[in-house]
Amino acid sequence: MGRGFLAGKIRKLEDLAEGDWRRDAPRFQAENLKCNVELLRRVERTAKAKRCTPAQLALAWVLAQGEDVVPIPGTKRRLYLEENLGALAVHLTSGNLKSLNEATKPGAVAGDRYPTRGMQAVNR
Repeated sequence: MGRGFLAGKIRKLEDLAEGDWRRDAPRFQAENLKCNVELLRRVERTAKAKRCTPAQLALAWVLAQGEDVVPIPGTKRRLYLEENLGALAVHLTSGNLKSLNEATKPGAVAGDRYPTRGMQAVNR
């Protein structure tokens, strides 16, 4: 769920605890984070209109991509697992899908997923 980003609690680097590995992640750095918060605001507006969380909206969007696409959200707490299941009740209109597809087109998220060394491991 965007490394916790879709929870909406990370708006600036200082929102991450000292020692949190995300402080070194490119997507959470200065200008990248600023751009990504703008993207999050778009998602939050749609989620509010749908009366769901941004995470539920994201999962509903993935589910709407086709029967051959399955979201695999990781979670550490039962509460979040139960919240994620709420995505099954989120109905997305063609307009919602168009808006979310536009917001998430390639290059929309600023910054690599991981620092350089991590990206090298992913790209092997």
